[in-house]
Amino acid sequence: MDDVIAQFVALLAETPLPPAGYNQYAAGNPANHQRQANLRHYLRQMQARQPTCLLVGEAAGYRGCRLSGIPFTSEQLLREGIAAHGLFGPAGECQPTAEWPRLQREASATIVWQVLAQVQPLPLLWNAYPFHPHRPGNPQSNRPPGRDELALGAPFIDRLLTLFPIRQVVAVGRHAAHSLARLGITHQQVRHPAHGGKDAFASGIMRLCPGRGALDEPD
Repeated sequence: MDDVIAQFVALLAETPLPPAGYNQYAAGNPANHQRQANLRHYLRQMQARQPTCLLVGEAAGYRGCRLSGIPFTSEQLLREGIAAHGLFGPAGECQPTAEWPRLQREASATIVWQVLAQVQPLPLLWNAYPFHPHRPGNPQSNRPPGRDELALGAPFIDRLLTLFPIRQVVAVGRHAAHSLARLGITHQQVRHPAHGGKDAFASGIMRLCPGRGALDEPD
């Protein structure tokens, strides 16, 4: 399985992107090599957990996956770790790059992991467009991926559905749901946690992710 995961990450790194997009796994930037390592380690940890639910966001954000290499995960979360699931943390193999040292937190990522700390088994996290689409000339920004960009992401979702025993695909927010619909992927939808959506996101995850226990609502 490790070789398959390494091949998966290598394919990400080799994917050329249209303008106003950044491949955070591509060769040439030393920080990208660390992001490759972060993603490989995360996927190997998740392979051991055999997740049956796949949570899909719209695209990598500049405060989150663009820097960490892991969907819905900021560099601050890499530093602090997810104690409930034994992921990340200062002694782990997933390390921040400090490429943009002032951008350590991402509000939605923090909420997602606060909720997932209560979920067993842990869902697998991904994005419909696994790279970072930004506004032209402004790499520290986000924009929705276009149709051609989403088409680049489709094969990677297909590969994840064969690498992991996924039975349920859940879109996080309407933009992710729209992206999955355009890709023809059957899915359910939960509220995005941003802009006051934390409680609705949490209740949706508890309802849809299989294997969940009787868990308290998040603080």
